[in-house]
Amino acid sequence: MKKFLRYLGLGLLSTFLTSTPGLAAERISFFYPPFGEFSLSVDSLETFAKVGKIDQDFSFYASRATPQQLAQLRDLLQQRFNITPTLVSQVTYSPIGEEVVQQLGKLLLTESRQNGFYAIRASLILAAADREGLTVVNLLRKFPSNTMRVNFTEGLRIVDDLSQLLKKKDEVVASLQKEAIAQAANSTVDFSKQPDLRSPGKFRWQKKSLELNDVSRSRRLPVDIYLPTTQNSELTDQNSQSPPFPLIVISHGLASDRSTFVYLAEHLASYGFAVAVLEHPGSNAKRFQQYFAGLASPPEPEEFINRPLDIKYLLDELQRLEKSDPTLHRKLNFQQVGAIGQSFGGYTVLTLAGATINFERLRQDCNTNYSSFNLSLLLQCEASKLPQKNYQLKDDRIKAIMAINPIDSLVLGEGGVSQIKMPVMLVAGSQDIFAPPVFEQIRPFTWLSDPNKYLALIENATHFSAIAEPTPENDILPVPPALLGPDRDAVYSYLNALSVAFMETHLLNRPEYRSYLQPSYATFISKEPLNLSILQSLSVAQFNQIWSASIPQSTKLSNPQPTPR
Repeated sequence: MKKFLRYLGLGLLSTFLTSTPGLAAERISFFYPPFGEFSLSVDSLETFAKVGKIDQDFSFYASRATPQQLAQLRDLLQQRFNITPTLVSQVTYSPIGEEVVQQLGKLLLTESRQNGFYAIRASLILAAADREGLTVVNLLRKFPSNTMRVNFTEGLRIVDDLSQLLKKKDEVVASLQKEAIAQAANSTVDFSKQPDLRSPGKFRWQKKSLELNDVSRSRRLPVDIYLPTTQNSELTDQNSQSPPFPLIVISHGLASDRSTFVYLAEHLASYGFAVAVLEHPGSNAKRFQQYFAGLASPPEPEEFINRPLDIKYLLDELQRLEKSDPTLHRKLNFQQVGAIGQSFGGYTVLTLAGATINFERLRQDCNTNYSSFNLSLLLQCEASKLPQKNYQLKDDRIKAIMAINPIDSLVLGEGGVSQIKMPVMLVAGSQDIFAPPVFEQIRPFTWLSDPNKYLALIENATHFSAIAEPTPENDILPVPPALLGPDRDAVYSYLNALSVAFMETHLLNRPEYRSYLQPSYATFISKEPLNLSILQSLSVAQFNQIWSASIPQSTKLSNPQPTPR
């Protein structure tokens, strides 16, 4: 009974309210066998939210919470989410949105104990349209049922599974950090006497903007090119780049644009790299603006094909323009091309490097019956709707890639990722909830077969830590500060340094930069709380030894154990 009462504490109630938009109209009811049914009135929550008063109905739960938990709950109940009903409608009627609400509906049932899918969607839209706006309490008031019944047993199972997975993730991260520190101890390099790759290089650069038009696919591609110049007397001691310059292509993530990695493009250009940053029109910020305004459909599954084709077309056009455009003439070296991508862009550059779509895995694991804490699978499973054929996405001009927070575990899988035969750096954030590091970067790192592979792990970084703050016109869906993570400037400095070191070493074959890719360099530049670790090897056996075999069965798609053969 003591354990039962602990579960009934406000901590669990807060978890439900945080992870799900609303729970009831007049009462929140949950049944927990063998102890019976418990309930809480919405009036009690509203009174607590507005004046901080704990009435008799709420006191049973509040007495089992800490003052900090109560304060957090009140903050949540008071928070107004500035989201338009059009945006809510567009999202909840999209394929991915419907899947999310359907999963929530298994936990939040109607009074007749049916899946709460339609009720949740309706209450979200109605609350967003109300003059009081979308708040937890207002959403509860809009729920079209006198009572919202919480599937408490299922909820406890999910909370328990999630806590186990988070614990296992922390164990993996700690183990990899320990290994990296041990390797760093053997280094004899004094990086304080080496050039600081976090600082800008000595090249000046010019920016050239283009809009390419791929008529065959009806795709207009805005592109910014950062082109180094040689009109700088300071370059006499830098016997490195001269025209034609090695070329780096950068691919943004979902609902982003070409401003996302301006800091990285400018930094690479200062080291003598030409950098082309494009926008993918089917999944950029502009497309999502139109979608949320009801002026466009959601991104299509074809984006999994169109994104790498965008970059192939970009390279084709740059090769053509390089012969005719005076500003580009003999400035680009197409024998030395690298690619960098983040999130969906990480998937994009992995396919350009040779990874293939794993339709067998998609067909096997993408269904409406799974339960997973890997949010990226909702997007990855959209690829299962593509016609199954052998898409030619690899581009032989690309010789090295960096994938930051990539999504790949299911859409590419081991069979797809293992096809890559070139240097790869994967970058992971330990607090990434959208592309969880264990499933999307750490385990896929073990699938890479090229010996020149690196895993950069940033403790406490999130999915957004590597992304520059969006411009006001492109800030289409403001991200809560908690999801942005701590001081992003440190992450920018890591990526600036590592991208230069990686591309100098493996694109330009300059061994003097290889020391910057060692675990000791990561230790040298690390800044708490965003500690950086670098690993150059991790076998499947080593990974499986770190990861406990007792994975919750309900998280089948998230289970990083090898599929039985």
